[in-house]
Amino acid sequence: MPNSSESNVATADALTLLLHNQHALAAAIEEVTKWLSGNGVDAVAENAVAAMETLDTNAQTITDAIMRLREL
Repeated sequence: MPNSSESNVATADALTLLLHNQHALAAAIEEVTKWLSGNGVDAVAENAVAAMETLDTNAQTITDAIMRLREL
């Protein structure tokens, strides 16, 4: 069984990959949002913006957790 430090590194690495995925999803949603806005589907675009705000909020929390794990 890995020690606590090894577990923290593995967890931080996994969270980092999830964070990268989250950034990629946000970028994709942003592109779709621009397209929706440009094609007059503003209500749907607003919902997409709300989803991106949630991703941004969660990304910061994940980043903070990664930093704490890497400090241990």
